[in-house]
Amino acid sequence: MILLAAGLLAVAAAVVLAIRARNMQYWLWGYLTRVRPPRVQGPVHVLFCFVDHFEPNWGRVDLPTQRRRVDRWCHDYRAMASRHRDADGRVPQHSFFYPEEEYLPEHLDKLQALCADGYGEIEIHLHHDNDTPENFVATIDRFNRLLHERHDALPRDPKTGQLRFAFIHGNWCLDNSRADGRWCGIDNELVLLRELGCYADFTLPSAPSETQTRMSNAIYYATDDPHRPKSHDTGVRMRVGGQPSGDLLIIQGVLGLNWKHRRFGVIPRIENSDVRRGCPPTRDRVDQWVRTGVHVQGRPEWVFVKVHTHGTQERDMDTLLGKPVDDMHAYLESHYNDGTRYVLHYVTAREMYNIAKAAEAGRVGNPNRYRDFELGKPGNGAVRQPQDMGASEVQDDTASR
Repeated sequence: MILLAAGLLAVAAAVVLAIRARNMQYWLWGYLTRVRPPRVQGPVHVLFCFVDHFEPNWGRVDLPTQRRRVDRWCHDYRAMASRHRDADGRVPQHSFFYPEEEYLPEHLDKLQALCADGYGEIEIHLHHDNDTPENFVATIDRFNRLLHERHDALPRDPKTGQLRFAFIHGNWCLDNSRADGRWCGIDNELVLLRELGCYADFTLPSAPSETQTRMSNAIYYATDDPHRPKSHDTGVRMRVGGQPSGDLLIIQGVLGLNWKHRRFGVIPRIENSDVRRGCPPTRDRVDQWVRTGVHVQGRPEWVFVKVHTHGTQERDMDTLLGKPVDDMHAYLESHYNDGTRYVLHYVTAREMYNIAKAAEAGRVGNPNRYRDFELGKPGNGAVRQPQDMGASEVQDDTASR
C-alpha cells in the first residue's frame, strides 16, 4: 500500500509539473468543465477566419529579405487562394495584422493591392514594451490614420465617423498580461483600445504562454480594471439578445487538448489554433476546430473558427502558401460545405465581428447576409471580388498556379 501511495503521488507530481511547464494551470480547469455546445437542427454555418501576425521584418532582416517575403505572399497566396471558393463564391480571406513598428509604405501598398482584389483585409498589430498610455494612444491614432489615408484600409463607424480596427497584441501581452510586466506596460489598455476605435481583439488563444486567459473558446466582453493587468482574464459571453458591455470584445480561437497528436505517444498536445510547419492544419485539427463549436450564446448553428499564424517566417511559408494549407481549404470545402449539414463561409476579422454582432442582435439564417452588418468595407469600400475580375486577370491567375 505504501508503495502504491508513493507511486500515485509521483504520478500526481509529474502531472502537476507537466501542467505548469506548459502554463496550463491558467485555462485547463475551465476547459475541462466547459459546457459543450448544444446539438443543432439544420445546417451548421462554419465561419472560417485566418488572422496573421504579419511581420516582414521578423528577425530584423535587411530590406531585400523583407521585400522577398511580401512579394512571395502577394504572388503565392493569390495563386493558392484563387483555387478555392466557399458557399458564397468567396476565396479564402486573409486578415493581415500589420505591426506599426515595422511600417514601410511599399509593403502596405503591395498588401493593399492584394486585398483590393478580394483576398483579405489589413488590421493592426503592435509590439511594445514599457509603454505609457499617452504614447500608446498617439501611436495607434497615428497608425490608424496612416493606414486609412495612405493605404485605403480600416472602416469608419457609420454613426460617428471614427476609424475602427481589429487588434492583435505582440508577444500575446494584451493588457500587460505577463507576470513580469514585459512587452506592454499598460494596465488600462482595454479602455484605451475602446476609445481609439478597436472593435475587437483577436490575440487569443496564446497558450502555452502565461498570458493565456482563464476563459477559453469564447466570444466575450471584457471590462478593464485600470489598476491591475490582464483584466480580460474573464468576461461576459456575447449572447443573442444581449447588449455590449465592458470595454472590449474578445474573439478567441479554439484552445484545447489534441489527443490524436500526443507527445511520446502519451501526453496530449495543446491545440491552440496555430498554423505553421511544426503544426500543420491536418484534417483532425480542422475537425476539432469545428467540433469545439465556438459561438455566440443562443446561436450555436453559427460556428466561429479563428486560426492564426506568423506568416512571414521562411520556415513556415511552404506550409502557409503551399500544399498543407491548400489541402486544408480543400478539406473544408469537401467536408464542411455540403449545404445540408454544413455551409462554409470564408470571412475576414471584420466580417467575423459583424456576424457576431448580427447574432447578438437576433439575426438568423445565412450569416453571409451580415458580413457588413455594423462596419462596412474598409477605405472607400471599392473592394473587388475575384469573381468580378476581368478576363485577362483571371487568365493571369490561372497561369500562375
